[in-house]
Amino acid sequence: MASNVDSPAAAPPSGITIKGILSLLMESIDPRDTRRLISLGIGDPTVYSAFHTTPSTEDAVVHTLRSQNFNGYAPTVGLPQARRSIAEYLSRDLPYKLTSDDVFLTSGCTQAIDAALTILSRPSANVLLPRPGFPVYELIATFRRVEVRYYDLVPEKGWEVNLENVEALADENTIAVVVINPGNPCGNVHSYQHLMEIAETARRLKTLVIADEVYAHLAFGDTPFVPMGTFASIVPVLTLGSLSKRWIVPGWRLGWFVTTDPSGKFRNPKVTEYIKKYFDLLGGPATFIQAAVPQIIEETDEAFFEKTLDTLRLSSDICCAMLREIPCLSCPQKPKGSMAMMVKVNLSMLEDISDDIDFCFKLVKEESVIILPGIAVGLKDWVRITFAADPTSISEALGRVKSFCQRHSKR
Repeated sequence: MASNVDSPAAAPPSGITIKGILSLLMESIDPRDTRRLISLGIGDPTVYSAFHTTPSTEDAVVHTLRSQNFNGYAPTVGLPQARRSIAEYLSRDLPYKLTSDDVFLTSGCTQAIDAALTILSRPSANVLLPRPGFPVYELIATFRRVEVRYYDLVPEKGWEVNLENVEALADENTIAVVVINPGNPCGNVHSYQHLMEIAETARRLKTLVIADEVYAHLAFGDTPFVPMGTFASIVPVLTLGSLSKRWIVPGWRLGWFVTTDPSGKFRNPKVTEYIKKYFDLLGGPATFIQAAVPQIIEETDEAFFEKTLDTLRLSSDICCAMLREIPCLSCPQKPKGSMAMMVKVNLSMLEDISDDIDFCFKLVKEESVIILPGIAVGLKDWVRITFAADPTSISEALGRVKSFCQRHSKR
């Protein structure tokens, strides 16, 4: 299953973060340009008016804050009622029931990633990460002295995992295979069959799966979202997620680390105690946000989720339609989920553009449009476009990208 991605050895440069690159791009804005800046570089949907959380979600937080019952410390693993609510919420899509003991609350999904890699780390450990992927994994692994090995996602196959690549990279020191589904940065959604193949591969390799599902249920194409925990009877799964994307509240920093494992390996008293001791070191989310979780989950109307999916579907459709009008840019697959997509830059069609970084820095300087260079997520000479924006902003931004590409096209 060979990948045709250019420069397959490319990996996110050590120490580079998405926010760091975006800050540098912001510094390149031409102050003489009177047009508004349009950023399609970061996955924060709250920047645009098309995305906002529900009044009932806000009311839940206001209620717990004003009750004055949640101004103190919460248990380090999280409030019992919040853990129970998240266990019940995740169990809706699983063939077995989680309990509150399986759930540990974190400050966003990033802290859940840190918890997973720290708890699993050991001398000579390595972790298998997707390329392209989310660069925070490499950053955390470096701090935890865990070697990073990248397996490829195959664009020609809808960004499926290259399972032969996974098998070739793994050894007795592999602590986990990380799977991001729905996919950031590719906008893919793995099928039931492919997820089962991933689980069976991990079982053969005698490792487990870290399932990053921060975009869970944000699937709007023809492939439904299936949680990796569905296959936890095949291989143990650590499920990571948050309220951030589905409820449009990334700044609330409410995430979770969940031991999705019906066979009970994670319920071994020594393992449970080890996990709890690590969580004793973490601050966790604000107590009043935790306390609001049951009401947030119970009272959010399905129509809110459908509206979000409709907006993402429309914005991604506009993206794809406008990209087809720009010869030097191509997208191997229409997004099926999440809030971002990868776009290939054909540099042979452009003058004075050396690579994806040069493309993005010149674009923001000339057109006041920010998109993310692909090298930040592991693919040289690609770019990542976030379509979690209102259709008007998407259309205006890609219109400017088209003008930029026309201006730099080879005659």
